[in-house]
Amino acid sequence: MPDQHLTARGAATRQRIVDVATREFAEHGVAGARVERIVAEANTNKAQLYGYFGSKEGLFEAIFRASLERIVNVVPIDATDLPGWAVRLYDEYLRRPDLIRLATWSRLERRPAGHLVADADRLDTTKLAAITDAQAAGLVRDGDPFDLMALVIALSMAWSPVSNVYAATADEPDDVHDRRRALLRDTVRRAVAPDA
Repeated sequence: MPDQHLTARGAATRQRIVDVATREFAEHGVAGARVERIVAEANTNKAQLYGYFGSKEGLFEAIFRASLERIVNVVPIDATDLPGWAVRLYDEYLRRPDLIRLATWSRLERRPAGHLVADADRLDTTKLAAITDAQAAGLVRDGDPFDLMALVIALSMAWSPVSNVYAATADEPDDVHDRRRALLRDTVRRAVAPDA
């Protein structure tokens, strides 16, 4: 029994570190995040943090990977309804603005060019196959599936926390979000419609 108790305590400590570090990295990026703030708020110590994650970079990597997996799992692509997928992404950015901020920090501080992650193929394979299948079925316009995916994702981020124009929040009135969703849905529908 004591081992199970320690395992549960260890898992709880690890989760506290992840929760606090997610906020810290989302707000300050990798370079600006401070391990001292993370361990103090998580009520732990550096030895435990490093024991679980190896380094501050390792901690960021674990959190960033989990955020990408979350978006893939929570908002799976439906290439037969790319406009709906874009709207679901918009809604996820409203629910979890920290996730899009983590991706932006990764772009700024770690991978300024090319794919956001080294193994993008693993994350994109399902999405690209779905778009390719939708193209073959005549539901989506011709073009590079990766470019179409990137376009839909970029449109979904128009009002995200990292927008250069306006960052929406979940606190705004529902009718404002509904108006944006309608515009986003229509714009993506037109952009990916099969060629005439």
